[in-house]
Amino acid sequence: MFNRTRTTVTLVVAILCFIGGAYLVSFYSNGQSVGQGVVPRRSEALRLLQQRGLLTVELRQSLEEARTLEQVDQLFLSGEQSGLKDIPLDADRCFSWLKKICEIGPRTSGSEGMKRQQVMLREHFSKLGATVTMQGFDVRHPQDGSRVRMENMIVQWHPERKERILLAAHYDTRPFPDQDPNNPQGRFVGANDGASGTALLAELAYLMRGYKGPYGIDFVLFDGEEFIFQVTGGDYFLGSIHFATAYRNDPPAYRYRWGILLDMVADKDLQIYWEVNSLRYARPLVLELWKTATKLGIKEFRNRSRHEIRDDHIPLNQIARIPTCDIIDFDFPRPGFKTSYWHTEQDRPENCSGISMVRVGWVVWEWLKQVK
Repeated sequence: MFNRTRTTVTLVVAILCFIGGAYLVSFYSNGQSVGQGVVPRRSEALRLLQQRGLLTVELRQSLEEARTLEQVDQLFLSGEQSGLKDIPLDADRCFSWLKKICEIGPRTSGSEGMKRQQVMLREHFSKLGATVTMQGFDVRHPQDGSRVRMENMIVQWHPERKERILLAAHYDTRPFPDQDPNNPQGRFVGANDGASGTALLAELAYLMRGYKGPYGIDFVLFDGEEFIFQVTGGDYFLGSIHFATAYRNDPPAYRYRWGILLDMVADKDLQIYWEVNSLRYARPLVLELWKTATKLGIKEFRNRSRHEIRDDHIPLNQIARIPTCDIIDFDFPRPGFKTSYWHTEQDRPENCSGISMVRVGWVVWEWLKQVK
């Protein structure tokens, strides 16, 4: 038999219990409620700080007591900054380089944006005492066959030394964010994929005069890494292929001992795994870099493999025979996230971190100082 009165009373009680439970979840014993969005923001802050080894007992307690987004953000920032005290690189300055590069706009090979970036970077490296040369070459545009001038930028420190280390990044951007679910023909500024490695080299340049090791150091910014106008296929790594081929066919008076490629190193949720091709071609280098990260307490370097990636390190390894490691966080913004920012309009400075970049840079710098 159906009892309307009993059903109504039961429903009212259930609703009141639900409201009371929700209220208690967002209410502390001292009577102060938690602002909207604080709980997920706090959980994310706790997760990231724990992941980086920066979560102290006191900081955890303060975060758990935080009741506003502003309090959570301030505590998270103070926790992140506590991990910078020993790092000789400037996270704010490094991030400002990333923003300045992105403010130019798209930097597709042969474009005005690329030319503006080249002028800015050449002036920067030259002022800090580097010898800067441009390695030019021509390709055919894949759409209309017209000539496109590309230029790798080679930045040399201690150019007289015959044994050298290569630090590389690509500084071009993909023509379109072709993986964007909403606007695949939109505007792509490549903050993480393009600007991050370049910005980190711009920041590392401030330390180069103080380098006391035995090697010469070359920064190489590759053009034409992804001069691609279709979703699948196309010719990638044009700049690194040209560089590697010239190195093999017309050997310079010096030789590269090791190479490190920096790509997509600005993810806020940085997690860098051994890259499979890097292990295949430069395993000792990979292990030494990750060992350095462990000594420094940089927990973002994970001691296991995850992705096999074709990148500019492939021509360096296969053509030039320079054992080269790719330092890359391909899970942007993080593993398991439902939508990747890679090759989308979401690859913007606000989704990047200067702190992530300098933590990577610190590992590279400390490795440079002790490499034999």
